[in-house]
Parts: sequence; C-alpha cells; structure tokens
Amino acid sequence: MKNILFIGVLLSFLLATSFLQPSMANMQVYCKNKCKGRCLKSRYPDKCIKYCEICCEECKCVPINMYDNKHECPCYKDKKNNKGKSRCP
Repeated sequence: MKNILFIGVLLSFLLATSFLQPSMANMQVYCKNKCKGRCLKSRYPDKCIKYCEICCEECKCVPINMYDNKHECPCYKDKKNNKGKSRCP
C-alpha cells in the first residue's frame, strides 16, 4: 500500500513539474545557445547575440536561422523599435 501511495505522489510531482516554466538559469543557457547559432553568419555577431538574447528572454523562443522562420516565434517577430523596424535580429 505504501508503494502505491509513493508512486502516486511521485507521478503527481513529475506531472506538476512538467508544466512549470524553465528556471531563469536554464532560459539563459537556452537563449545563449540559440542566439549563438542564429547570429553565426551575422555581419556583427556580438551585437546580434546581445539583442537576440534580450528578445529570447522576453519571448521564450528564437527562430531557427538568421533570415527566415520568424513566424516560428511571433513575439520575436512582432517586437519593433521606435523607428518601426524589427528590434530582434
């Protein structure tokens, strides 16, 4: 009986944690890796990575490559600067 109760509690815990957002440290690592890949071919990779990481932390996603696929992350695509241009590289 104790084993069944323990398994139930364990499964409930695992299910509950699967719905939680990743920790900030995990998100920073995720953003750093995704932005490094996205900005690899940029003319100004350091600047690209800086702004990409800011957008990634706000949007929780990054499109796959530099020039296409912004539709994969609508928040990233829709961020605009005060001149109406895309804020996210």
